Amino acid sequence: MRKTYLAAACFAGLFAATTAQAAEINILSGGGAYQASQKEAYFKPFEKETGIKVIEDEYNFELAKIKAEVDSGDVKSDVYDLDAPTVLQACAEGIIQKIDYAKLGLDKSKFIGADRFDCGVPTILYAYVFAYDTSKMPQGPATVADVFDLAKFPGKRALQKSPIANLEWALIADGVARQDVYKVLGTPEGVDRAFKKLDTIKSEVVWWEAGAQPPQLLADGQVAITSAWNGRIFNAIKTDNKPFKIIWDHQGLDWDIWAMPKGAKNQEAAEKFIAFASSAERQADQTNYISYGPANMDAVAKINPAVLPDLPTSPDNMATSWELDPTFWSDNGDELRERFSAWLAQ
Repeated sequence: MRKTYLAAACFAGLFAATTAQAAEINILSGGGAYQASQKEAYFKPFEKETGIKVIEDEYNFELAKIKAEVDSGDVKSDVYDLDAPTVLQACAEGIIQKIDYAKLGLDKSKFIGADRFDCGVPTILYAYVFAYDTSKMPQGPATVADVFDLAKFPGKRALQKSPIANLEWALIADGVARQDVYKVLGTPEGVDRAFKKLDTIKSEVVWWEAGAQPPQLLADGQVAITSAWNGRIFNAIKTDNKPFKIIWDHQGLDWDIWAMPKGAKNQEAAEKFIAFASSAERQADQTNYISYGPANMDAVAKINPAVLPDLPTSPDNMATSWELDPTFWSDNGDELRERFSAWLAQ
């Protein structure tokens, strides 16, 4: 009898521990206006519908952080929001889990770019764009080539302290067709050509590292033109009433992707969250808070028509767009980052 009681007590204790564990989920994302939009479109509704508390944390999309967490054996996060190259690299290194769309109740064919990623579910498409302040430059640049034209459009430029997008734009400004960018950049001559074009504006460049910096640099008048993630500029225009204008010419499209680390403590809750956040309704709702395009194609019909012109995936904005190639950057990123760092130091 005592054994039966103890067994029952142990089972009750295990059930209580499991329930307590499933009562929260830890999500690591990119912060700023983007994470604020996730909170409204995903985190709050998920808490309300499931009773599972969402605990948020922020990072700068560095692979080292998630790798250290998984390698430690003490995985604190249950869901990661990752960029595309990081998903590929983390998947190859076994840091994150393979995704079973059927288990999540999702149709993989509905997600833009899903065939590229075995270890993640695409959530949004965002864009690398240029922007300027219309109050300081009424007739601003209209093309990527204009951004590289210091004579026609004098002033400082702000660029992200990374080779990603900058090398592609340099080649485009130098006359390479968007569909040929990675073919050219995949050669030593193409890399030299890109850096040579960047040399033409290097003396006027202010380098930014955090997404909040570009709109601030524009607002303070420290630069005339900046590169940025389109959502940051959208937020500055819509929320802060800044007189900024996005240059949609040759925007570089990229993904953010939901992924689960190996060793996630709240696996069931993580799967439930990704399924919830990947629904057409939730992804369409996120566009009400930030101008990123949904990866779930069924979400498009549910988007507020007034919001559509601000999205990277709007037909008008897609005219000259190009997609960042995550496989190229996964294969060549370390080498090109090393070359970029050496170039900065020159």
